[in-house]
Amino acid sequence: MTLGNYEIFIRVLVAGVLGAVVGLEREKRFKEAGLRTHFLVALGSAVMMIISKYGFNDILQEEGIGLDPSRVAAQIVSGVGFLGAGMILVQRRSIYGLTTAAGIWATAGIGMAIGAGMYELSIFGTILILVGLELLNRIFKFAIPKAYQLTVECLSTDSIKMVIENLTLHKFAIKDYRVKMENVDHTTKYILELHIQSKNPLEDNQLTQLLYKLNGVTAINFE
Repeated sequence: MTLGNYEIFIRVLVAGVLGAVVGLEREKRFKEAGLRTHFLVALGSAVMMIISKYGFNDILQEEGIGLDPSRVAAQIVSGVGFLGAGMILVQRRSIYGLTTAAGIWATAGIGMAIGAGMYELSIFGTILILVGLELLNRIFKFAIPKAYQLTVECLSTDSIKMVIENLTLHKFAIKDYRVKMENVDHTTKYILELHIQSKNPLEDNQLTQLLYKLNGVTAINFE
């Protein structure tokens, strides 16, 4: 089967548009991979899939020659996996970028489906990706406790106790914490690092104001 230029252009265009739609959702959340990245991943995947499926028709006309078009598709999946891995950051005990990496991987699948001519699958897949990124995020925002990684700098152990007591009072679940001592300019400072959760969390600025009111709290940082 030979694919006409018009159909090729349509497939590449549709792949780019669907990738851009997913990328737009990531872009408005200020993620590392946004509209352009998802556009290029979907478009490139579609182009490679078209080449894999239709680009060797002239060779296949020769007697005794056979090709496996699924090999290129498998390499697309592997290659995009490396691209997604570059989006994942591990900082202390927190991992960032998993959703963005998964989105890029799924967007490559959308591009491959378009390249193979599976329009219905790719459009339905794009809708489900958007549902997963946007709608599920809003639903589980209320059902799943919001997690914080909080660092508080204190001047005394009494300040540390007050921080923990106030967090507990405002219904924050303290999952883990540790205290470090630092000597700066002959002054001892205590660094309190906490992992906390709450189903009804305060806004970040409200929590900051609450903790800054405590005696001995000199610095607060959210991650």
